Amino acid sequence: MKKVVMGNHAVSYGVRASEVKVISAYPITPQTHVVELLSELVANGEIDAKFIKVESEHSAMAACVGASAAGSRAFTATSSQGLLLMTEMLHWAVGARLPIVLTNVNRAIGPPWSIWTDQNDSLSMRDVGWIQIYCESNQEAQDSIPQAFKIAEEVNLPVMIVLDAFFLSHTYEIVDLLEAEQVREFLPPYNPEIKLDTNDPHSFGNLAGPDYYMELRYMIEEAMNEARGVIKRVGKEFGEHFGRYYDMVVPYRCDDADVILVTSGTVASTTRAVIDEMRDEGIKIGSLKIRVFRPFPFKEVIDILCSTKKVAVLDRNISFGNHGVFFQEIKSALYGKTDIPILGYILGLGGRDVTPRVIREVADKAIKDKNPEPYINWIGVKK
Repeated sequence: MKKVVMGNHAVSYGVRASEVKVISAYPITPQTHVVELLSELVANGEIDAKFIKVESEHSAMAACVGASAAGSRAFTATSSQGLLLMTEMLHWAVGARLPIVLTNVNRAIGPPWSIWTDQNDSLSMRDVGWIQIYCESNQEAQDSIPQAFKIAEEVNLPVMIVLDAFFLSHTYEIVDLLEAEQVREFLPPYNPEIKLDTNDPHSFGNLAGPDYYMELRYMIEEAMNEARGVIKRVGKEFGEHFGRYYDMVVPYRCDDADVILVTSGTVASTTRAVIDEMRDEGIKIGSLKIRVFRPFPFKEVIDILCSTKKVAVLDRNISFGNHGVFFQEIKSALYGKTDIPILGYILGLGGRDVTPRVIREVADKAIKDKNPEPYINWIGVKK
């Protein structure tokens, strides 16, 4: 069934179709609609789940940790300061190898207070061990939820689904809604072999000395490496079931491009429109959308970007004292593989619009720049 829904509600319907058993919630703008609709779906019996109202985001993730450890499929959602408050429990979810799914609606970090979008909240968690998937549309936001649970439950790592505040969360688009009966063939019920069970007791989260701790971290990294293949396979399987295929990256008109713009989230859609206009002018330019940020898609990035003459990375975030986070990752991936210039641009922080004009400004500047300098390029800063 097709329905016009906001991005937040697209996530809610993805959770409904995934037959989640425990939903823990604390409201924070701009994600509140996600859990608000889920509370209604649980109350009217459309979802057979326990809805837990908690006093903070830390408790929301703690409840998911407990539920997942007991063998239930668990979900929550948050944004910005809420994600930061969860940080301790985010680490716990990874170390305990729990397949929780969290939706984070990207919102700028305060102060100054902001409810608008940039990626610094989710990217500040890049080293925690959560798989991170960045969505471009409401359809992708919904479709990524059952995929996330299938990935998480196979590699035993939690997954964060990320979408832009307001540009997706509060914007209405046509979505082909998933139904639980359909998704059940793709995503079977969750029944872990090891879980909290008074009839089969185990010990969880004990002290690990130097003789064991490092090996446990090695196993997390091995699971993250395994996740690359699982993500690609699950995206293909989803396409075979529902006709919409997903991968770790999305190249657009890259085969003969002299310049490739690297993007993520909703900026990817705007960029493709600009690419088409510039192609009509005879300019050989393409774009590469990074959908999966963790695990980072090294092979795909290398294969696509090493064939071009120049790379420009558009970052809706900033790692203070260094550069944009995606720019750092792209440089790392291409180090020793190519000597092409890699240019980085900071834009759209705090929800500032990244319009076609802004994208064109970046593209024109990237084409003209002969060397990767200045080290950091700010776009649209008022001086």
